[in-house]
Amino acid sequence: MLKRQNPSAPERSRDLAADGGALSMSHNDSRSFFNLSQLVLSAGQIKPSPALKHSKITYFEVEIVDVQSKKQICIVDKVPPASTILDVKHKFHKTCPQWYPSRVGLQLERNGPFLKDSTSIQSLAVSSIVTLYFTDLGQQVGWTTFFLTEYTGPLLIYLLFYIRLSSIYDQVESRKNFRHPVVHLACFCHCLHYIRHVLETLFVHKFSEGHTPLKNMIKGCAFYWGFTSWIAYYINHPRYTPPSFGHKQVSYAALAFLMCEAGNHFINVALAHQTNSGNRTCFPSPTYNPFTWLFLLVSCPNYTYEAGSWISFTVMTQTLPVGIFAFLMVIQMSLWAQKKHKLYLKRFYPEVRRKAAMIPIIF
Repeated sequence: MLKRQNPSAPERSRDLAADGGALSMSHNDSRSFFNLSQLVLSAGQIKPSPALKHSKITYFEVEIVDVQSKKQICIVDKVPPASTILDVKHKFHKTCPQWYPSRVGLQLERNGPFLKDSTSIQSLAVSSIVTLYFTDLGQQVGWTTFFLTEYTGPLLIYLLFYIRLSSIYDQVESRKNFRHPVVHLACFCHCLHYIRHVLETLFVHKFSEGHTPLKNMIKGCAFYWGFTSWIAYYINHPRYTPPSFGHKQVSYAALAFLMCEAGNHFINVALAHQTNSGNRTCFPSPTYNPFTWLFLLVSCPNYTYEAGSWISFTVMTQTLPVGIFAFLMVIQMSLWAQKKHKLYLKRFYPEVRRKAAMIPIIF
């Protein structure tokens, strides 16, 4: 009968150690699993990460076609929907450098009006391809340059005649004949008129960033500079005769001229403040300044005062060139006033309907 062998002491201790390690490992595994399950439960259900949404932008293609030949000039591609006509002009200028943006005129239709620079492409698009007709507007100048050139010329030209250059007048007659005080007063009033225009162009009037053709500036300069030369030649001539009614005629006419100049300035300041304040829903109303009360009778009092200035200057100097110039200016300003009055009727009908355009009752 075989006897069962008892394990030795070292073997017994080795077995006990193995059993204890197995127990400890199983205990640690269960503990780790328990911690992981608690973490999952506390975090909630694991959600898949959302897929990235790629924004899809629709670009337009702008086809530029010559308005006369109907031939394609170029295609401006990748134009964002928020782009404006001005942006298209800049991109067109990069493709065709000979046409800078202010020289480019774009139309949606061949016989249609020119599109404004602020017009968005999206408002014009029917499909992804937009066709615009191109017109070369010629060389352009800014409005500030236009008015400064137009008004600075008469100021300098009149002074050249006032000092009686030897190349213009006979020096012997210039020394013999005495200058009547109205000659000095006329020079002061004429310079005051154009200095006011220059200062208002720089500091009062707010012009848009638009441009006008160079030929318009040439025509305006020819008109103002030519008439100034004619007027100054007669008034500063050594044989110039003073007005018929003497001192009273000159004084009253000079006073009326200064009042019209002051009224014109205050009206322009009122119009500039009304535009800058952002209140575009109301017609300019009279203020405490008496010169602005003309707003109660006419819609364009600045033209009324301008016409009054030249009529007063005509009475003060009593010369034919000034009278012809004043007559032409009254006609031109009445046309401008009628055009602006129609715009006012569309925007401010209740306030303007009972007003005249420039001269109360007559126009």
